[in-house]
Amino acid sequence: MGGTRRRTVLGTAVTLLIGCRPPPASTQPSIQFIRVPQADEGGREKHDIIQGRVSGARPGQQIVLYSKSGVWWVQPLVDHPFTKLTGSIFTGATHLGTEYAALLVEPAYRPPDTVKELPVPGGGVAAVATVKGSSAPPSKSITFSGYEWRVRDAPSNRGGRNDYDPGNAWTDAGGALHLRIAKASDKWTCAEVSLTRSLGYGTYSFVVRDTSHLEPAAAFVMFTYDYAGADENYHEMAVEISRWGDPASKNAQYVIQPFYVPTNVVRFDEPAGPLTHSFRWEPGRVSFKTTRGSKVIFERVFTSGIPSHGIESPRMCLYVFHKAPIPLENGAEVVIDKFEYLP
Repeated sequence: MGGTRRRTVLGTAVTLLIGCRPPPASTQPSIQFIRVPQADEGGREKHDIIQGRVSGARPGQQIVLYSKSGVWWVQPLVDHPFTKLTGSIFTGATHLGTEYAALLVEPAYRPPDTVKELPVPGGGVAAVATVKGSSAPPSKSITFSGYEWRVRDAPSNRGGRNDYDPGNAWTDAGGALHLRIAKASDKWTCAEVSLTRSLGYGTYSFVVRDTSHLEPAAAFVMFTYDYAGADENYHEMAVEISRWGDPASKNAQYVIQPFYVPTNVVRFDEPAGPLTHSFRWEPGRVSFKTTRGSKVIFERVFTSGIPSHGIESPRMCLYVFHKAPIPLENGAEVVIDKFEYLP
């Protein structure tokens, strides 16, 4: 009888202890925005970067982005509706709108092109988050050759860890674009501008003053880049002016990323004086050319590994190549007289 009473008391105590425990933490995934583009109701011609962090995602799940301009439009393009997760972080491109949304979805989910109302979690949708477009002043932009260019103010890992100062990019009274590497607080800061819209297939031309004077540790790059194009090396094609730290090396190259594929890179010697660098991008083909007037300095056609058109934008960047054995000593400045695009 006493043993029965003891077992009953013990069982009651265990039940009370279990009942007092806090409920288990929710395993539902969630989405938090890190970087939000500005609000722009008529911004479908412009695009910007959007970033976020996902907690509780399962392998294979992806992000679908939407931008609201009247209705919700899938981003960045109807035929590119998915943004991959890198660890817990997503970085994508989106056309501007008044609001932005991110959906965490299962691999088999097929998002509609436009919706009046966003879906709720369930079925193929694991989580939904929305955010108003930023009301903060937009990043610095400049007008050059009739286009609006966004000036970079965030660090990047291009060439190693580099900081960017918006004051390092400006246009002069004659309309030429200046990019420079300058020292601030005993540290080099770089310059980059990117077009606020995507142009697609066509000819991209850059008229540049003498860049043969650049130190071996400096690099000037004219390129395309697409944050949504991770599967195709971010749609990056470039004319790169640099000796990559070697004073005896040739000072220019054409490249289709990834650069470590030998057939994707060709190097050449860029002479002193003003030059026009251009590339003609067509489906399955890119034709690079460097000229002075009607004289062809160098040219090359690539037909392998050519990216397809996405939401890439042309960019120009002047930065420090930190792997150079001889560090940068005097900074640098590059002047671009004209950018031209022809379909």
